[in-house]
Amino acid sequence: MPVEIRELHIKVTVNEAPQDEGAQASRNGAERSGGGAGGGADREAIVAECVEQVLRIMQNKRER
Repeated sequence: MPVEIRELHIKVTVNEAPQDEGAQASRNGAERSGGGAGGGADREAIVAECVEQVLRIMQNKRER
């Protein structure tokens, strides 16, 4: 008899890993060479995209 999973809850915590001086210098060089407006703007864009996807999933569930 197959088992049906009706709900799946996933919880994720994301923490920025501490960096040593060499990695920090490489990262700063990448940001200066056109890597973006900084971590804050990138993070906001990622959060906005995640929110859009979650809202889309919730809307699809309501339509069913």
